[in-house]
Amino acid sequence: MDTVAQLIAAKGGHVWSILPDETVYAAIERMAEKNTGALAVVKDDLLVGIISERDYTRKVFLKGKASTDTLVNEIMSFPVICASPKQEIDDCLAIMNTNGIRHMPVVLDKKLVGMLSLKDLVNVIIVRQETTIHDLESYIMG
Repeated sequence: MDTVAQLIAAKGGHVWSILPDETVYAAIERMAEKNTGALAVVKDDLLVGIISERDYTRKVFLKGKASTDTLVNEIMSFPVICASPKQEIDDCLAIMNTNGIRHMPVVLDKKLVGMLSLKDLVNVIIVRQETTIHDLESYIMG
């Protein structure tokens, strides 16, 4: 597996999202329900931001705001660093590492088609390494 498109196809292209005018409480509730650390913020089928657990802790909780009174558009991160389905997984990993992000939406022709997590990319690297080790062991054993 080398490209984002291959990874999205393998894991499924479903992306959990929320509207910008919903409350942060609703976002946190949805993240917990879907067992994810971030949601795409979508309006009129366009990606307008991303909200993560980090956004909540740093921009709501630590500032003493109420998640029930704060809207997603007040704390979401934007502009969003996105990936293309054609990008290499290694490139995305480097981009995420450089920018200190754990989730990256995948966009094709301005349409949200998937979401990458750091965990997804690390899992791909682990599988590659296991395959390489197995191939080397097979070669050595003849």
